[in-house]
Amino acid sequence: MRAVGLKVLKNKLSEYVRLAASGESVLVTDRDRVVAELVPPQAGRSLAPGDAMLAEAVRKGWLNAPVLPGRGAPPRLPSAPLRDLLHELDEDRGER
Repeated sequence: MRAVGLKVLKNKLSEYVRLAASGESVLVTDRDRVVAELVPPQAGRSLAPGDAMLAEAVRKGWLNAPVLPGRGAPPRLPSAPLRDLLHELDEDRGER
């Protein structure tokens, strides 16, 4: 485990992020007081940020997980047959 001050962290952020990504924890200090911690990602966490944020939202109860995952959205059905839409369009244009 390493400790780094805010000023040094700001100037060498990439280096400390690489250390955390490789498995090392980094304590961030401000005036000799620990204010944050950079840690490696938890085991099983998705590498995609969007997936991780969705999982966190489900854990906090902001979202509900789908009941039947993997089925996708149901197919969309047209609101009306094309010939009816074209007929209505012709009627609307004829009134001008």
